[in-house]
Amino acid sequence: MGRSKKGRCVKRNKHVDKTEREELVKAPHSFVIHRGLPGEHIVELTKDFRKVMEPFTATSLKERKKNTIKDFVSISSVLHVTHMSIFTRTELGMYLKICRLPRGPTLSFKISNFTLARDVVSTTKKQLVFEEAFKHSPLIILNRFSGEGMQLKLMASMFQNMFPTINLATVNLSNMRRCVCLNYNPDTKLIDFRHYAIKVIPVGLSRSVKKLVQAKVPNLSRCQDFSEFMSKPTLSESEAEDDPASHVTLPQKLSSRGNHEKSTSAIRLYELGPRLTLQLIKVEDGLMDGEVLYHELVNKTEEEKLLIQRKRDKRKKLKENRKKIQDENKSKKEVEKQKLKEKSLQGMKKKKGENEILMEKIAKESYEATKSDDDDDAQYYRDEVGEEPDSDMFHSAARNKRPRTYVPRYKMKKIKLSNEKPKHKKNVPR
Repeated sequence: MGRSKKGRCVKRNKHVDKTEREELVKAPHSFVIHRGLPGEHIVELTKDFRKVMEPFTATSLKERKKNTIKDFVSISSVLHVTHMSIFTRTELGMYLKICRLPRGPTLSFKISNFTLARDVVSTTKKQLVFEEAFKHSPLIILNRFSGEGMQLKLMASMFQNMFPTINLATVNLSNMRRCVCLNYNPDTKLIDFRHYAIKVIPVGLSRSVKKLVQAKVPNLSRCQDFSEFMSKPTLSESEAEDDPASHVTLPQKLSSRGNHEKSTSAIRLYELGPRLTLQLIKVEDGLMDGEVLYHELVNKTEEEKLLIQRKRDKRKKLKENRKKIQDENKSKKEVEKQKLKEKSLQGMKKKKGENEILMEKIAKESYEATKSDDDDDAQYYRDEVGEEPDSDMFHSAARNKRPRTYVPRYKMKKIKLSNEKPKHKKNVPR
């Protein structure tokens, strides 16, 4: 046989290596979902927050009302998901819960104010939104999270672990296109969440020279000569507007034009949105159901805390006992099922043996009946003829004898008589 050839579709399909790199597996992944009362703003805010968490988030996650938190937790280990952000809307306001999967802790924030990304971009004078910036994770910048209190340290570690860590020895500055800034105000206890795009601009150049360096086509309609355009006494936007504190010396070359190694450039931030003003309400030990470690609005005494702990331990013990009983019942059902299976197999074997005995009995009776018929025919032959019959005379006849209820295999074909009259014979002279 010849070797089968591959079709066109098989040839066009390129081989894709499904094994992920170690960097991608170790990077923190996230789910961003919404719950509670329906509303247009909460859906858009969820999409904007997914945009912030790209590329290590489920951008096109299809969530339904029937899906529970357990459904997302069950598939989190397969997809390497480490964090889950839940936007909820109630009659009192909007809330944000950030959970560490699969066992917690859980931070609950109240959203005091928010602005969608489309509103932020529409109010800015110069917009800088491009898809290339969302191919790499943003930088995380925390301010004033070093105060006293367990909740501040927990918030800082939670926000830091939501984004991948940076290795200063191998980092590529061209991939740093975005940053997330979080500022904590100890007086109001509010957190300002901002999302920016980073742009690096060369400084020390006039506007005309900068246009040429950045490969932009200059407008020479108002100039008599190209030298007039080059010698025009105009400062660049970076020298006229940027603060000298934003000037940096680049340690490596960037992909943008005009930014070379060991050159001085200015860093500009363009806000992408969304804006969030958060207030920490509650810190729970487990995944949305555990011991309350911190609460901003409710303060409980030691006796109340002890009573709550006892109730939680009792509920946990009941759950363990119920699970133990369920496992025992399950094992009992498996044993009974196996016994019924063995019993049914034994019954089938017994019935098969009885059927075989019955068939043998029927065959024996039919053989004896045939033999008695042969003996009667042989005796009749002796009485009438007066001679002994041949040995095979009646046995072969009985063997080929048809049963009384014989049904022919094929039907006899009827002969169709023709309508023609029979021809008369000619008169023959006698």
